[in-house]
Amino acid sequence: MTRPIYYAHSASAGSATGQRISVHLEGTAERAATFLDTVGLAEWGRAAGLLHDIGKYTDQFQARLEGSRRPFDHSTPGARLAVDRYGNLSGKILAFCVAGHHAGLANGVEGERITALNDRLRGAVSTPHPIWEQEIALPALSAPCIKLRNKDTAGFCAAFLIRMVFSALVDADYLDTEAYYAGIDGTPPARGKHPGLAELSRRLDEHLDDLQTQAEPSAVNDLRREVLAHTRRGAAKSRGVFALTVPTGGGKTLASLAFALDHAIRRGLDRVIYVVPYMSIIEQTAGVFRHALRENDGPVDFVIEHHSTFDEESIGNRESRDKLRLAMENWDAPIIVTTAVQFFESLFANRPSRCRKLHNVANSVVILDEAQTLPLKHLRPCMAALDELARNWRSSVVLCTATQPALRQADGFAGGFENIRELAPEPERLHETLKRTRMRHVGVLADAELVDRLNESPRVLCIVNRLRHARELYEQLADAEGACHLSTLMCAAHRRARLDAVRQRLEDGEPVRLIATSLVEAGVDLDFPVVWRAEAGLESIIQAAGRCNREGRAPWGDVFVFEPAAGEGRKPPPEIAQFADAARSVMRRYRDEPTSLDAVHAYFRELYWSKGDAALDTKQILRQCAARRQDFPFETIAREFRLIEDTQTPVVVPWRGEDGRDDVAARLLRELEHVSRPGRIARKLQPYVVQVRPRQRDALIATGAARVIREADFERQFVELENLDLYDEHVGLKSDDPTFRTAEGLVC
Repeated sequence: MTRPIYYAHSASAGSATGQRISVHLEGTAERAATFLDTVGLAEWGRAAGLLHDIGKYTDQFQARLEGSRRPFDHSTPGARLAVDRYGNLSGKILAFCVAGHHAGLANGVEGERITALNDRLRGAVSTPHPIWEQEIALPALSAPCIKLRNKDTAGFCAAFLIRMVFSALVDADYLDTEAYYAGIDGTPPARGKHPGLAELSRRLDEHLDDLQTQAEPSAVNDLRREVLAHTRRGAAKSRGVFALTVPTGGGKTLASLAFALDHAIRRGLDRVIYVVPYMSIIEQTAGVFRHALRENDGPVDFVIEHHSTFDEESIGNRESRDKLRLAMENWDAPIIVTTAVQFFESLFANRPSRCRKLHNVANSVVILDEAQTLPLKHLRPCMAALDELARNWRSSVVLCTATQPALRQADGFAGGFENIRELAPEPERLHETLKRTRMRHVGVLADAELVDRLNESPRVLCIVNRLRHARELYEQLADAEGACHLSTLMCAAHRRARLDAVRQRLEDGEPVRLIATSLVEAGVDLDFPVVWRAEAGLESIIQAAGRCNREGRAPWGDVFVFEPAAGEGRKPPPEIAQFADAARSVMRRYRDEPTSLDAVHAYFRELYWSKGDAALDTKQILRQCAARRQDFPFETIAREFRLIEDTQTPVVVPWRGEDGRDDVAARLLRELEHVSRPGRIARKLQPYVVQVRPRQRDALIATGAARVIREADFERQFVELENLDLYDEHVGLKSDDPTFRTAEGLVC
């Protein structure tokens, strides 16, 4: 009797031949085992890989390969087999992964869009042909060696373990399938072949030597050299959680990269993941790394810039672009630069596409830039995830900031980090030595009085909390020489052009009076002699001060904090008001030294304690993990864990540049009408997007001011602004609605 042959993939549509299931399962298992080998879970990866497509050993699935359209669930048979073979503990872990490798990790019970795992395990399932047992040998499993912080963290640790095994399985499945079809096409994907970490460290050494050779002798440059040397000496330490507390201008960006490369090499880690809080600085940070690590004029496709507005078309040749695009899928590259939204939401995601990269976060150095910006509503889950990465997944975490938040258990923070090692030399001394501004609170100011004060300074920056306030202040100041405006109501291309113009005027010593929102505070290289800041959190005020006398050209720069006079559109938004209240209290107590490390520490303690534990985990993510034992609500957690809750939708503005000659957006919009796969063009349009609320988008469409672009082709609907009278060259998109605002800086 002829032995039947079962296929996992067909060679072509409707083909009766293809990749055998046994070959695909073995290939996937080998890859998944390799991914998890560094954390001692290779056999778990192997078991998941061998089980995931067992359901394809059925006549129903083979009929689908030959053209049948009848739906068939090929994932549940492997999930049920996992429980049968490995029991209700280990088997349930594998069952979550196997059942979800296409649809996503489900809730254990009470499913939402995805059927709950327990319901699938109890339901009717097709029985795989017994030939699978002749072709596949399932491995024995030993219990995973997971170190618990305490018994209350057991559920969170188990849920994290499931996500990591799921990630390894999904990535291995994608890669094995990709390799099979690439073999048929004869076009292997442009993956890997990146320079090693030792080579990148050598390049960075050369770049740092050049910088030090070119740097003018100064006390600040001497201090930057000291910070770099001291930070790098810390690379020999064992893996864990570190702090790098260096004031603005102290060179912490390159110092943290140097530490990360050295530490990764010494400790056998695979990559560096640099997490930034704001979209306004991610391109700048990635650009710094590319410049520092480039070899002559060679490609820099080993620096992956992963966020929603990245345009890979702007990088190198086609091969480099292909490598970047593929590496963005699973972060298989030595240097990753991403946003806090992308990073943390992926750690709590359930969809295969977002979870695919998680196993590559393990065995890495994770640098959290501006660590104080972690959102209060999800602070405890974020900290738990970072602690778990360091405790059980061979990662080191660096909290990199000028204003270190009080996140230690010793600070009284429930669930805080137990052992944070400081990398900077004497942070208090650094703070005093690099202090270049004087700060004082000047009380309540009406707009008219504020404008008069701004007119007193030829080069001055004023930062306020609301978009409408920024626009109206600019309109009152517009007749002053050098007056300009910057906010997220301007598309990214417009903002970049405006920032370039501001920097040039500052360099030339010309008048410039900039009214802006908080997007200029973190990582934006501006240097004003005078800065005004509306009341906000102390960390925001200190970030604003980092734009004042940045290069120490004067003995002191002046930073004035003010409370906007009561009026429509002047109160800070609720999410800022709570920070402003804590800052106001601390600034009264530390009147002479409101930016000292003691003041910052007191500010964060007051902020965290005043909110209470429940407000630091508003969706009860940790409780949901702890309470469900092994019936984890993965789908619910993924839906509820959102760093940005405001719903935003993009409007494409065909902005033509400040000289009126930039036709890129208009050309792309025309091209979009005639292509079958518009995703690439949509990404290239991102620099011309303004994010607005859905009701504002709908109003633009209803009045004929905007039109929908190929709605059916996009997961996120794109809309083109046709009435360009609504886009002002000075302030961006206009609206008289007092609630009209966007989420400043952060984009997922």
